[in-house]
This record gives sequence, structure tokens and C-alpha cells, in this order.
Amino acid sequence: MRLIKISGEGISSGEVSESELGVGKPYVAVIGGSGLYDPGIFEEPVEVQLHTPYGLPSDNVIIGRVKGEWVAFLPRHGRGHRYPPHKIPYRANIWALKALGARVILSISAVGSLRQDYAPGDFVVPDQFVDMTKNREYTFYDGPRVCHVQIGLEPFSNDLRRLIIESASKYNKTHDSGCYVCIEGPRFSTKAESRIWRDVYGCDIIGMTLVPEVNLARELGMCYALLAVITDYDIWVPHQPVTAELVEKTMGEKLDLAKRVMTEVIPRIPKDVHLKCQETLKNACV
Repeated sequence: MRLIKISGEGISSGEVSESELGVGKPYVAVIGGSGLYDPGIFEEPVEVQLHTPYGLPSDNVIIGRVKGEWVAFLPRHGRGHRYPPHKIPYRANIWALKALGARVILSISAVGSLRQDYAPGDFVVPDQFVDMTKNREYTFYDGPRVCHVQIGLEPFSNDLRRLIIESASKYNKTHDSGCYVCIEGPRFSTKAESRIWRDVYGCDIIGMTLVPEVNLARELGMCYALLAVITDYDIWVPHQPVTAELVEKTMGEKLDLAKRVMTEVIPRIPKDVHLKCQETLKNACV
């Protein structure tokens, strides 16, 4: 696979030109979670190494065609799962995808279930989240410019969610809503914490990587949606141990279906869908 090296310092406009890239600019980016380190769905793939103002992304970005559309792919944890959830270079990842041309992000992630009827192996397309992380880089606006981006009503793009739900429901049991509680990690919850997320906060699924990924995408006016793969019941279930091995095993069993969903959804995404997501930036900055 051909490797293209680009220095972020040389991007005067904040965006890579098509001539620098040497291939078509991707409108859609896919971020792969645990177990998904190679999209396996691309034609004419190239690798792009992009230095950003926030350092290197988790890995080189792969750009290729999916049913004629140029698409970017980035493994969230890096190939070989090098980055734990709390050390992922989220700002570099999102900045790089935007600089390469992406305006839409489709994310795939492993999650635990906080509900009996949300079973391992099911898909969930969440519509809300609760942030319980503690020590991450949450914003591009660290000053002197200050912005307060309002994403509370629709943190996920409903246009993208509808497309994912429609496709995913054909292949797998899919829940069309859910509240995702994001914890710091890398440890799993205690039983007491798990019961709080479920019984007090009323959350449906739990994971470690949504925040600040979704925050940062929306700060740049990008649309974001998540296809969550339930790999286990969280520890609130009696005698249900959560292990990394269990997560990887269940995720692996569903990856082909998740890729099929993305392959169907990508060509159906309208090229102006990001305009609605950019509305969140209006009047956000002081």
C-alpha cells in the first residue's frame, strides 16, 4: 500500500489539498474500535501519515473507495491496540480526519450492556450520552478563543442514525436508541458503579471511548454517529465477569456485519448532511 506523508504545519488552510493527497478527498470517515484495525472494504487504498498540531493520530489514515466513494479509515486504538482508552490522541485523530476532507464520522465501538433486553451481540445506535471521564483533552478551544458548543439535543446526527438503523436492522437485532455512559477506564466498573449507571443515571450501554471523540467532532462542525456492538453485560449482572477476552471475542463475531452496514450506509449519505451539523457552531464562540 502506497504511503503518503504530509506535515500538518504545511497546511496553511487547515485542510489538505487534493493535489497533496494524490487521491480523492473523503467526505466520510470511519473510526474503528476494538478489533477493527483494517477496514477490509476499500478499493485502491493508500496510507496517509499526517502530522497535526496535536501530534500524530492513533495510526496512519487509510483512504480508499467504497462503492465509488472516497472514504477515510482510522483505527481508534491503533493497529495492534497500542492506545488504551484514556491515552488515545483524540484531538489529533479528529483534526486529521477533518484536514483530510471528512465532514462525517461513522464510528464503530464495543460496549457493555446495562439492560437485560440489550443483549450481547446486539447493535445499538445511541442518541444520548453521559460523560463520566476524568482526565482527557476535551476541546480544541483552550484559549484565547473560547467556544461553548451546544450539542445537547442531538449529540449524534439523526440523519446518520436513521441510515445506520435502517441498514443494521436487516442483518442483526438493532436497538434504535440508547444512552451511552462513557467512563475513564481502562479498568471496568465496580458492581456499585455499574448499578449507579443503570439504576440512578438510567443509562443503557457503557464504554470508554465516545468522549471526547464526539465532542471534538461536533466542535469542528462534523456529523457523528455510532454503531455500538454489545459485547457483554456489565458487572451489574450477577456472576457475569467482564473480560478483555470476552469483549474481543464477541466483537470479532460481529465485525463482518458492522462492515456490511458501513458499506451500505456510506454511498447513501447526502453530501450536504454536514451543513446541519455546522449549525452547532453558530453563536458558540465568545
